[in-house]
Parts: sequence; C-alpha cells; structure tokens
Amino acid sequence: MNTAPYIRRRAKLAQLIGHGVAIVPTAPERTRNRDAHYPYRYDSYFYHLTGFTEPEAVLVIVAGEKPRHLLFCREKNEEREIWDGFRFGPAAARETFAFDETYSIAELDKRMPDLLADQPAVYAHLGGDNAWDARLLGWVNEVRGRARTGVAAPRDIADVHTLLDELRLIKDADELNTMRRAADISTGAHLRAMRAARAGGTEYLIEAELLHEFRRHGAQSPAYTSIVASGANACVLHYVSNDAPLKDGDLLLIDAGCELDGYASDITRTFPVNGRFSGPQKAVYELVLAAQAAAIAEVRAGNTWNAPHDAAVKVLAQGFIDLKLLGGSLQEALEKETYRQFYMHRTGHWLGLDVHDAGDYKLDGQWRALVPGMVLTVEPGCYIRPGAGVPEAFANIGVRIEDDVVVTEAGCEILTRAAPKSVQDIEAVMASR
Repeated sequence: MNTAPYIRRRAKLAQLIGHGVAIVPTAPERTRNRDAHYPYRYDSYFYHLTGFTEPEAVLVIVAGEKPRHLLFCREKNEEREIWDGFRFGPAAARETFAFDETYSIAELDKRMPDLLADQPAVYAHLGGDNAWDARLLGWVNEVRGRARTGVAAPRDIADVHTLLDELRLIKDADELNTMRRAADISTGAHLRAMRAARAGGTEYLIEAELLHEFRRHGAQSPAYTSIVASGANACVLHYVSNDAPLKDGDLLLIDAGCELDGYASDITRTFPVNGRFSGPQKAVYELVLAAQAAAIAEVRAGNTWNAPHDAAVKVLAQGFIDLKLLGGSLQEALEKETYRQFYMHRTGHWLGLDVHDAGDYKLDGQWRALVPGMVLTVEPGCYIRPGAGVPEAFANIGVRIEDDVVVTEAGCEILTRAAPKSVQDIEAVMASR
C-alpha cells in the first residue's frame, strides 16, 4: 500500500492544528433489517487521512513539535475472521498504514483522557452523533476532574471538519488519478447503457447493465443510487424507482457513476430510446448542451464558483424564450427567475470522496474563487412538465447533461469527456447496436 498520501494529509492537519488533539472516527456499521447489515462504507474524512477501511476504528492526531499519529482498531480475532473476513489488528495496521502507535479500540476510553491532558484544544466530529458527542465530553470532563493534580483540560472544542473540508477540497495527484479511473469506468457504463436501451425493455434492465459494468472493472459500488428515468420520469430530479418500461419515442435520462477506492464519479447522459432524437427533443437537448458548454468555458482558476452557473442560466433562459416556453425578455427572465419553471437546480457541486463532496461554496459571504485541483460537476438541465402555456410537443421532455471536471490554471480537464454527448455521436453509438 502507498501510505505517502495519507501521511502527508495527516501531517498537514497536524500543522493546521498547531497544538492540540484531533479525533476522527470512522463510520459505524448499520443494520438494514434484523440480522442483515447495509454494505459497510467507511467515513470519508477518516479514510482521507488513513486509507483504513475497517469499521470500529478511530484516528487520533496529537499535534505539536513532534506530532503523533495513533490508530485505535479492532483486535485480531481468528474466530470472527472465519465469519466476517480478514482483520488487520493493531500490530499489522501500524506497519501497513504507517502509524506511530496503534491500540485496540477497547482501550480508547481508557487512553483518551491521558491524550487530552494539558492540550489546549480538541478537534473532533461534532453534532453528527449524540452518543459520540457525549463520549467526547466524558473524556474532557475526566481531564477536568484532575485539575487539583495540576492537569489542564482542553479549553476549546472545535469541529475538525472545518479544517478537513478545506484539505479535501483540493485534490492531490493520487486522488486525481483515482478519479480519472472512476470516470473511465463510468463512461464505459454509460456507453453500455446506450447500446442496451430498446423499446420494450425496462429501466431496471439498464440499471443492471450499469452495475455490471461498474463491478466488472473493479469499482466497489455505485457512488449513489442510479437514476434511470425514461419519458416523464426524467422530469423528476431524484427519480430512483427505475421500474418503468422503455417506450419508443421517449428520452432516457441516466444519472449514474461508480465509486472506486472511495472516490465518486457522476455522469448524466440523455438519449432517445429508439436511437433518434425527435425535432423537439433535439431542440431541447442542444439547448442544454450549449448551456453546458458555456458553463464549462467558465471553469478556470480565478473565476468564482458561481460563474459556470450564471453562464448556463443565461443560455437556458434565452433558449426557453426562443422555444416559446417563456415570454418576455432575457433580463426579465433572469431578474424574476421565471426560468426556474424549467431549470430549478444549481449547475454543479464538488466531487470527491462524497458525490456531493466537502467544501464551502462561499467564503465570508462571497462565492469562492476556483483554484487548480478542485473537482466539480457541470450539469445544467431542462425539465418540461405539462402545464398551462407549455406546447404539447415539449411536454414531458427532461434533459440533463453532466460531466466531471478538474480546475486547472488554463481552464479545466474534463474527466468524462469520452462519454458521448453530441447528437451526432449519440445517434452513431445507438445505430451500431
């Protein structure tokens, strides 16, 4: 295992803290029903700093002149390994993941008060789990109880996520390489879906094609529940039933991406089930494609986070007017936000260990500037529900086009560029079925 990225990240966190203790637990296992558990997924913050994927683990960083990196994890247990699989145990975890010290998770409550003694501050996960918050306060109170012996308790308790969000926002070379691989796998899955789609099939058959392609290339899971939405279902932004029949003449919107070694990809493509766009479908599709191109052109270092969204909205609003979906002027549509009838979401989000990744979008009330290494999605859309004033030819057309991009000094790198999205390319792929 390449431990260098994790060592660097832990060292950076210790540097930001200066003096104090950071405590970062992984996620607990969750029961699905009775004796069945949900597939385990480690906490993203914890994994970012450790690379350790087992449950029941806690990272502790004691910052100072000589920082110490400690891992508390499950003991080696040959009997449980028969049932549940391999466990590192403290000794092997120390060597494999390059920690200074490792202990059994059973020792956490005993050792934490000593680790917190005479420390000015503790940085921990706050507000997400009442039991964990109470446990943390119990350790601090135990240190306070030693005041007569001359021991001082931490004066400040802060949310460690505030620091980690900024660390996670800028991806390093190792993270970007993983995200490129995830994007390639997801691109292949979307191509497979296009070739598999036919009238008379079902949305869930296409979902199965996606999952098959993810797994056969080594991705551990989908990054989120796949959206496979045909016809009017494409106008439901978070549609996940995926159980409707595919009909000749309908569009199929697929929003799906794999998770590879913790990192998400997130692609949306929209295409005709029968392989050919109708006139109204093509008009809406090319409008959304133009909006995405305008947004991507604004993704570069120094521009603000909101610049791509503003660019997409202007193109979409003018297009809605040109297609007679909206009346009035472009200025009126922007000022009164009448475009929101057909486009009601933002044009992107951060992407990384979480599909909606960590990091603030504003700093001191202002949209933050983009810097190299940030990864975001660019995903304008158009969703035309039937209603008063909506031309019948456009009713129930839903289109979204989404790519994953990395900010660079000169512009951006489109990780998902290989996924077909021009009308010509989509129709060519589907004609080859």
